[in-house]
Amino acid sequence: MFTPEQLAAWTGGRWTHPPRAPLLAIRHDSSETGPGVLFLAVRGERTDGHRFVADALARGAEGAIVEPAAATAGLPAGAPLLVVGDTRRALLDLASGHRARMTGRIVGVTGSVGKTTVKDLAAAVLAAAGPVARTRGNFNNDLGLPLSLLAADPSVAHGVFEIGMNHPGELAPLCRLLRPHWGVMALVGPVHLEFFAGEAAIAEEKATLLRALPADGLAVLAADEPWFDLLRAAAPCRVVTVALDTPADYRGRADPADPRRLLVTGPDGAGIDCRLPVRGQPMLRNALRAVAAGREAGVSAESIAGAVAAFEPPPMRGGERAIAGVTWVNDAYNSSPVSLQAALETFAVHPARRRWVVVGGMRELGRSGADLQNEAGRQAAAGPWTGIVVVGALAAPVADGAVGAGWPAERLWRCDGPPAAAALLAERLRPGDAVLLKGSRGERMEEVLAEWARLAGAPAEAPAH
Repeated sequence: MFTPEQLAAWTGGRWTHPPRAPLLAIRHDSSETGPGVLFLAVRGERTDGHRFVADALARGAEGAIVEPAAATAGLPAGAPLLVVGDTRRALLDLASGHRARMTGRIVGVTGSVGKTTVKDLAAAVLAAAGPVARTRGNFNNDLGLPLSLLAADPSVAHGVFEIGMNHPGELAPLCRLLRPHWGVMALVGPVHLEFFAGEAAIAEEKATLLRALPADGLAVLAADEPWFDLLRAAAPCRVVTVALDTPADYRGRADPADPRRLLVTGPDGAGIDCRLPVRGQPMLRNALRAVAAGREAGVSAESIAGAVAAFEPPPMRGGERAIAGVTWVNDAYNSSPVSLQAALETFAVHPARRRWVVVGGMRELGRSGADLQNEAGRQAAAGPWTGIVVVGALAAPVADGAVGAGWPAERLWRCDGPPAAAALLAERLRPGDAVLLKGSRGERMEEVLAEWARLAGAPAEAPAH
């Protein structure tokens, strides 16, 4: 619960009229407002939240946070408005004031690939030690992080928050706001190369989270992944290592007989046996980080194993769905050279006899983009696929690379967009087939599945087991 006096003090703003009911939440989307909610009018690149103040009030919002020019613009007389100089700045001030009230351990999660899955896994495991707050979805930027903090109960035992970036210098202000006690680093790799001098510059930016940790804090780092030495040197606190391929505090290995089984040995020699929700090395590595965080927080091996087994991956991050007899592996939330290679390696051991790879372009790779996509095609050509479907102009070098590496041209199709790819697959897929969807967010690869399901007259989606 927030008091009007607190909000005014944190922002330096003034109320035109006091709210008439308790303030329980702050939202920037007018469609999510209602009783107990204070609407925050944020100016964005595409629209101005001040246009929706009247709508928020009509939906029952207790008031709104606005800038001076909008304080009287066509709004009901007597509307409770907190007037501030800049609503974006006010959002950070509100979140900072609320963060100061939080008494539990705050865990920051960043990296290039797998941040949201690591964050959600760690939160699920830590929930066994008490109430947990977490980032909603992947709300991890200068808008999403403060909103996620404001949605957190200040008395939780742990807060697990994801922080992201795509330009240099973006992590430092987020870390100053978050003030993490612990940091968990997901895989660091060549993502957002368009805006960085190279992969080393990306690793340096990600290390900002580690430099923000206190001396009595803790950092969870993978000892067998790129940039470990750089990241470890940035941490001013105790470092806990995880690894699949080298000695580490928490050593994990996959069960050769069951690709969804992760066996972990901790520093005390005790074992933890986890059943994973998704097959493949990326999930093994993500879960290993969460296991380490849980054990360091005192969570029992049994509770950790139960939390991991019950975990449901975020949408479009490698989960499997069976639709009309066809298994779809939807890993289309985003793509990069590292994540595409991992997805291909994982899909190569899928039990389906006929496997189709449907790949869209990878964005934000800068001047190296065409070469990296061509190399991805060469990697794809080594797989046991029934067919490769390349979607969109950006992915054209993927097709060129695959054919150049010897992939049969008659088993590679180039489609100009998701509808064309869906139509092609509707003619060729059979029950028992499996399809991997992979591409950057802006390529909208999930539309391939939606359109195929429509063309096939498929029933509602059901989990694949």
